[in-house]
Amino acid sequence: MPNRTVTSPPAAPAAPAAPPRRLSLPLSLSLLTVSLCSFAALCVLLHAPMADLLVYRAEGEAVVHGGDLYGFTVTEWRLPATYPPFAAVLFVPTAWIPVPALKVAFLAGNALLLARFVALSARLAGRTAPLPLLCAATGLALWLEPVFQTLLFGQVNLAIACLVLWDLTRPPGARAKGLVLGIAAGVKLTPAIFIAYLFLTARRKEAATATASFAGTALFGALLLPSATVDFWTRRVFETGRVGKAWIIDNQSLQGLIARAAGTETPGLAWALPASALAATGLWLATRARDPRSDRWGILLTAFTALLVCPISWSHHWVWCVPLLAVLLAEGRMLLAAATALVFTARTMWLVPHEGDRDLHLPWWQQPLASPYPLLGLALLAGAAVVLRRRGAALPDRPGNPLPNARQPSARSSSASMMR
Repeated sequence: MPNRTVTSPPAAPAAPAAPPRRLSLPLSLSLLTVSLCSFAALCVLLHAPMADLLVYRAEGEAVVHGGDLYGFTVTEWRLPATYPPFAAVLFVPTAWIPVPALKVAFLAGNALLLARFVALSARLAGRTAPLPLLCAATGLALWLEPVFQTLLFGQVNLAIACLVLWDLTRPPGARAKGLVLGIAAGVKLTPAIFIAYLFLTARRKEAATATASFAGTALFGALLLPSATVDFWTRRVFETGRVGKAWIIDNQSLQGLIARAAGTETPGLAWALPASALAATGLWLATRARDPRSDRWGILLTAFTALLVCPISWSHHWVWCVPLLAVLLAEGRMLLAAATALVFTARTMWLVPHEGDRDLHLPWWQQPLASPYPLLGLALLAGAAVVLRRRGAALPDRPGNPLPNARQPSARSSSASMMR
């Protein structure tokens, strides 16, 4: 029999890959609208007093009428002014607006700031946020507990975080980089830790600009409010008790965690020594995690270090969860991102008994529920330490390199290896 060659029929051309489904703008706008309307309805139902906003307004009135800036208290909780005099000057326009209109303006302004913060968080993660994604992410981020509380109390956390993140994510060598960071520190002192971070990462020009800007805010406040300036910088700045009780569950700093775990209102050295060590360690980790082409983990570790070591970090101060989630999602850390989102939406600290002084008498199994944010912050720093240690053990040192590697990794590979 003659040999026959059997030929296979030509393979059918592969079907083109389906394009990735994109979030539609009408759907994302609907999500954002539902979120905002639901939040507004909750504010009406809860008769949200926006207590911090009333403090800001009272500060503005004190400046306008020449009152004692640090001698008054307002609202049923007897809240005093705690920010530098420069901030009080910025709050002057709030004294000219009726309270109902001021509350509406703050809600709308904070909603816009949240959208801007989401966009800046995407920029930190090396991504862009198209309009549909921006609307959807803003609508979802509104329900993260720190963001929710910021709007509910009429706080300025989002404004401060936007100023800091906008300045730090500008290109290297940008004009007057550091100026806005210094202004943010002049309103609320906590961002000053980023100035130390700039010095430690050898960006001395930016650090010097931020320092000069911060000093300028203090000088401006002194020119307009000399007695209040002396009062604040020589006395009030050291009175952390004016801000609130350190041991209540509202305080999600390291001091709050230790005070509740030890069952004491004044942890003293039991907090001061670990906080000092943690501040040094956190900044060291931030400088080591930074890559010249990607500053994302350096910025995040610095922010979470500040939240941990600050004597009082109310739960709404932790709005830095938004850029953390953006970076984790951009690097494909879906499980870590989901776990982080769960921590910041579960609101476990409000589920444990906390009436009166019950915060100080929680059983051991409720301690993690009462301090979810500082525990997450500590886990973040510990994870960074493990990653950097493994990187240093696996790769030989080479003098002059910011990372212990024989050759510099790309920005993508360097930042993606964090939290792995």
